[in-house]
Amino acid sequence: MTPGHTDRVADHTTRFAAFLDAEVAPLEAELAARDVGTAFNPRLDEDGRMHAAVWEARREVQRRSAAAGLYNPHVAAAVGGGGFTRAEMQHVEEFVYRRSGLGLGLAALGWTEGANPAIEHCSESARKEWLEPLMAGEITTAFANTESAVGTDVLAMETTARRDGDDWILDGTKAWITNAHFADVVQVVAVTEPGAGSRSLSMFLVDATSPGFTRGRDIPTMLNDGLTGELHLEGVRVPAGNLVGEVGDGFALAMAWINWRRLCRGGMCAGWGTWLLERALDRAQRRTSGGAPIAELQSVQHMLADMDADVYAARAASLQAQTELDALPGGPYGMPLHPDAPRLTSLVKVINDEAFFRVADRAVQVHGGTGLRLGSPEEKLFRLARNLKIPAGTVEIQRNAIARGLLRRGVGR
Repeated sequence: MTPGHTDRVADHTTRFAAFLDAEVAPLEAELAARDVGTAFNPRLDEDGRMHAAVWEARREVQRRSAAAGLYNPHVAAAVGGGGFTRAEMQHVEEFVYRRSGLGLGLAALGWTEGANPAIEHCSESARKEWLEPLMAGEITTAFANTESAVGTDVLAMETTARRDGDDWILDGTKAWITNAHFADVVQVVAVTEPGAGSRSLSMFLVDATSPGFTRGRDIPTMLNDGLTGELHLEGVRVPAGNLVGEVGDGFALAMAWINWRRLCRGGMCAGWGTWLLERALDRAQRRTSGGAPIAELQSVQHMLADMDADVYAARAASLQAQTELDALPGGPYGMPLHPDAPRLTSLVKVINDEAFFRVADRAVQVHGGTGLRLGSPEEKLFRLARNLKIPAGTVEIQRNAIARGLLRRGVGR
């Protein structure tokens, strides 16, 4: 049996398929009738942000998915989630991305807007106020780690948090934040003890309605989804109960969130890669040149074969790495993280980032002029594939982590 393909995965995907047909398809039809764009190609408002109707359609899918018990399989069972392993989640994510394509169905699985491995460490009071509503799809969140001049080097961030009685006062600006325009609560990483290395940071849950918290400009990217922007914190008061974990846990918590997104590449790229391959096969057999399908041309056959090889190899590598991560003490998000985890996680990200880019590139080529059409699935996923090489740590940084892991193990081990 394929690692991670358990009975509960089979049950989850079966119910998810029924949910897509019964709940999501009608919502997609309603959205299409409004002519405001689609879930992944939305019309933007005058401020460059996702059209409100598209956002609300996504939110409705999230609420319905949560009510159907489909939204949080990745969340720990201890806080009310499905408790699926990473190997199990690869199968779930692969199914969702393959079946949903670029549709509203993608919102039915908790993404960066929902609960995640870092926020599971929140206090009991924050669990009631923030985590449970997140898991119910009632609110959304954003992960605010990056700053305009600080990306991978998180220890260089300038956002600060200082004690004031039992509360904390936060000051700083975050940039390149997904869901900056809409989040109800934001996971903000800030410096609490300068010079303490990996213990210098802490994570806080910040109510987006707090005095001093403002949403800044939209930051247009090649994804053109109207979701990325700036956040400003000027003397924002945060209650002690909104500290996530302990003081000094911020770096480890940030890495838990980032590693989660890295590992999600396995299922996402396998699902979308298979979808693109299926579309390319259909196109090659229907499109004719010189009176015969282009599928009869060896050059096209080789592109299809290379797409299949990349999807297959990346999928297999991801399943193997995530099975190994699941078996480590503490799993993929342990605090402290097992020394073998960074290498395995980085392998998943770099292999998928680069394989999926090649798959998307060949998909555009097989479709020819149609693949270049702005807003086509091939064009959209080509841009998304190029984007993947940077967020959650560049492919270059992943190679550094892999090399460190190899050198730590030593020669001959």
